[in-house]
Amino acid sequence: MEFAGSFPDPLVRLDPALPEVAFVGRSNVGKSSLINRVLGRKGLARVSQTPGKTTLLNVYRLPAFYLVDLPGYGFAKASKPERAAYRLLLERYLRERQSLAGVVWLLDIRHEPSADDAEFGELLAATGVPTLPVLTKGDKLAHGARTKRAREIGRALGAGAEPPLVTSSSTGLGIADLGASILAAVAGGGPTP
Repeated sequence: MEFAGSFPDPLVRLDPALPEVAFVGRSNVGKSSLINRVLGRKGLARVSQTPGKTTLLNVYRLPAFYLVDLPGYGFAKASKPERAAYRLLLERYLRERQSLAGVVWLLDIRHEPSADDAEFGELLAATGVPTLPVLTKGDKLAHGARTKRAREIGRALGAGAEPPLVTSSSTGLGIADLGASILAAVAGGGPTP
């Protein structure tokens, strides 16, 4: 596994051509920490105390696919033109990227889905790209509360019978299941809960 680069162009050609799995979520959802845990490499994706540091497509090459770290949405510290540019980058990547095998959509288990989350969920649904909702920061709640919150958020998202996968980058909760879902997406079936 290696860092393949950061790119401002949502349609950049990656060589070799491989399937891609993108991670996306609201700024401060814990995306970089979760990517590091999934890949088993501390410090590979840069973790910051300031949300919104990812402003480009950060691409990591694995043997069979690329993992793509997308900019977060809901950029609290960015100007209006910067937020519009990030949104355009996200939309073009999700709508036009031919090699996109699936999206891992991260939401914080401690909070109700926001207006930004709802809007982004509509964008994901409109693209038709297989999407796996994943709840981060599961270690912040007790087991019973985690289960209840996952069901509640699943209902709020209209996610059907299965609640979203609960993960924790701190404890490793749900990481093996998330890895299996990513491999399923790469194999062509889209991410599976």
